[in-house]
Amino acid sequence: MELRIFTEPQQGASYDDLLAVAQATEAHGFDAFFRSDHYLKMGDVSGLPGPSDAWVTLAGIARETSTIRLGTLVTPITFRYPGPLAISVANVDAMSGGRVELGIGAGWFEAEHTAYGIPFPAGRHARLTEQLEIVTGLWATPIGSRFSFAGKHYTLTDSPALPKPVQSPLPVVVGGMGPKRTPELAARHAAEFNAPFRSAADSGAQFARVREALREHGRAAEDIVFSHAITTVVGAGDAEVARRAEAIGRAVDELKESSAAGSPAEVAETLRRYAEAGATRSYLQIMDLDDLDHLELIASEVRPLLS
Repeated sequence: MELRIFTEPQQGASYDDLLAVAQATEAHGFDAFFRSDHYLKMGDVSGLPGPSDAWVTLAGIARETSTIRLGTLVTPITFRYPGPLAISVANVDAMSGGRVELGIGAGWFEAEHTAYGIPFPAGRHARLTEQLEIVTGLWATPIGSRFSFAGKHYTLTDSPALPKPVQSPLPVVVGGMGPKRTPELAARHAAEFNAPFRSAADSGAQFARVREALREHGRAAEDIVFSHAITTVVGAGDAEVARRAEAIGRAVDELKESSAAGSPAEVAETLRRYAEAGATRSYLQIMDLDDLDHLELIASEVRPLLS
């Protein structure tokens, strides 16, 4: 099981906080540092110093790291037009030397849109479909050729389709639990499918739907990475687990029921259930970004149990 660190900086984190976590992620040998793409806090937290832009911060982190992969879970299509999104992601990929992955979704949190003057339209899944076709189409267009697209929501005419990412293709992550349209989008466009914050059984059922969609589109199941995301709280002992749970405003019993929480052995056993369901990659959602010792414990005590 490959372990990645996933953060939620809208809950309260500066760029320096994110950079420290990213550099600790790299130092402890994790595969990747990912962040959410949100502009408004959720729940009973201050959110200070305020939201940060996902691709701006990843650009900075790209220049301060050298091995870890970087990306979003996930960028809402409501935040950016597809052409400028393709440019931004390609730029950050170049800044990182080819280490970027684009997680992309339809967007769901209406309050962050109204808070910052961002339209929150109906028909977002149709817009997501068009954005995926445009972004991947722009990147795939040979240098010297032109790209045009005429859709219901977006039109591009005679685009030079520049710049190109370093990676070809740049990995696209699609996720969600929709039973039909989401697997179909993943089968058409994704290098990775992510089942976010669901049980191992539910994740496995969704993986099966994606595998069927892959077959329908002439792709092998091996063509795509199956992953999941899960809130993670690990402690060397009960007191440490309780302290880390309290720091993020959660109860230990509830975390053990719904997330990956407890001793290293307990957390490894939870992650093994996802591996048995078909996941080969785990995004460990770490909510307390000041607790860098947490990452060290996961790397030294959980990861060896999964090798």
